[in-house]
Amino acid sequence: MSNKKYILALDQGTTSSRAILFDATGTICGVAQQEFSQYFPKPGFVEHDPEDIYRSQVQVARKVLEKTGITYRQIDSIGITNQRETTIVWDRKTGKPVYRAIVWQDRRTAPFCNRLKKEGYVDLIRMKTGLEIDAYFSGTKINWILDNVAGARQRAERGELAFGTVDTWLMWHLSGGKVHLTDVSNASRTLLFNIHTLQWDDELLKIFNIPVSMLPEVRSNSDLFTETSVFRGPVPVTGVAGDQQAALFGQMCIHQGMVKNTYGTGCFIMLNTGNEPVVSSHRLLTTVGWQLNGETTYALEGSVFVGGAVIQWLRDALEFINDSSESEALAASAEDNGGVYFVPAFTGLGAPYWNPDARGLIYGLSRGSTKAHIMRAALESVAFQSYDVLKAMEQDAGFPIDTLRVDGGASANNLLMQFQSDLLQTAVQRPKVVESTSLGAAYFAGLHTGFWSGVEEIEKQWAVERTFLPLQEPSAVQPLLEEWKKVVSVLNGAY
Repeated sequence: MSNKKYILALDQGTTSSRAILFDATGTICGVAQQEFSQYFPKPGFVEHDPEDIYRSQVQVARKVLEKTGITYRQIDSIGITNQRETTIVWDRKTGKPVYRAIVWQDRRTAPFCNRLKKEGYVDLIRMKTGLEIDAYFSGTKINWILDNVAGARQRAERGELAFGTVDTWLMWHLSGGKVHLTDVSNASRTLLFNIHTLQWDDELLKIFNIPVSMLPEVRSNSDLFTETSVFRGPVPVTGVAGDQQAALFGQMCIHQGMVKNTYGTGCFIMLNTGNEPVVSSHRLLTTVGWQLNGETTYALEGSVFVGGAVIQWLRDALEFINDSSESEALAASAEDNGGVYFVPAFTGLGAPYWNPDARGLIYGLSRGSTKAHIMRAALESVAFQSYDVLKAMEQDAGFPIDTLRVDGGASANNLLMQFQSDLLQTAVQRPKVVESTSLGAAYFAGLHTGFWSGVEEIEKQWAVERTFLPLQEPSAVQPLLEEWKKVVSVLNGAY
């Protein structure tokens, strides 16, 4: 039997659970993936079955070992990364959820958010948490469960219920109910965590009417969280991070000023701001990046709610294509967008607009418009939305972004990456390993165990697969940007 060791990354995403094995060079040695059901009980409601999440994650973890012939003894440690903000509340005795997981995309708590804004909490909450008052985050979702599930509030006040984001839910079950833990990056996305004191905040808990007994203990990202026996023997879990923070670390954006964009279901752009939180004047989020060796790194983040999901929608709802990989060829069959602009505000607009009431819009259709024009407009919308966030980031940070590191499924689309470079007039770098989220979780796990000697060793592993440089002059893209802004302002009621 081989003595070679590996790190197992558990990547629990919005539409699928994955398990990826990495060796000491940061190379992928095995992948297993499983989709799970999405539930949309009412307009704006998005739910998952928490037991589906756990079951699918354990199945892929076992499957990747079977596929590769690697044994649990060869697993040095496990790193967990997860869809953030998704909210689960469960019974401490039985481990059973009291309600389905309310997903980060869910908008049901928008009226509660509007009430908090009217009551004047915007500045206080932004100052303490770095976040906007929005249905996106966990605090309002916990409040909804306590108010809408029969008996839940009374049980929570008696200390019978536990809350967790997906990392916490996984660790609870991986440990057989022994640990109730999270990490600083996931905690910083709840609206309940003070990013300056790095603790749950009593004043925030009072505003959201949530008992402190429900909350997990908060740890740094690289630590011994628990051991799990879902294999034939124990394996330690030593790294945990929310997916976008894990991707920032996996992309080795470890120095102040470095920025990455993950093109997944949504687009998530993060800028490393160093050891001090930078307060945004453009409605970007200030968040904890990670905590390593007692040092906290902060980040600015802008979220585009619908990125790659717009391609899935054209595939599934309108049947433009059979497979998402066909989107590039269809879009490229049109010379340009033919005057068509697509704002995919299916669940509102994220940063820097934060308009929860906006809805999707296809603008500029004519008799000459084709599927190819609409597909191209859909792809371009991903780059336009990312452009808006990055320009806001530059203004907050006070310096221009000269390079954008990219990852996620849609980063494989060369047409999209080239258009992104043209819009930004900036180099766009796609790494050899685009599974940055999983890699970041693996790095956090392996740094704790000594699998890697330190950040200097792993920084050397990052390598570029392709760099996209601007091919269009600024004068060619400026009219496109102006038209895009005009169309978005229609949604925001400016026209």
